Amino acid sequence: MVLGIQIAGFLFGLFMVYYSFINYKRREFTVKEFSFWLFLWVLFIIVALFPSILDPIVKFGGFFRALDVLIVSGFLFLIAAIFYTYTIMRKNQNKLEIVVREIAMKNKKK
Repeated sequence: MVLGIQIAGFLFGLFMVYYSFINYKRREFTVKEFSFWLFLWVLFIIVALFPSILDPIVKFGGFFRALDVLIVSGFLFLIAAIFYTYTIMRKNQNKLEIVVREIAMKNKKK
């Protein structure tokens, strides 16, 4: 029996596949990025429709329910995504600082 949360997960997954496709068509995603997100969203849709796929992971990991696996996986993904975003932001900040210093030095010489 399909529950309401499964339907919501399926619709969310379909929307994200569409949104990823739109970003690809706008050339905001490369083929590699689009393939990654497409794989991730299709996997999300499959797990939303067939949560029993997670039963081996639940038993192996010592979890009580599949929802526990999803919550832990979600937290791990968010932590990794935040860390990755932070490292990218720091690199951009350092590059910007170098450019600002160079501009300031050029203006000082004038």
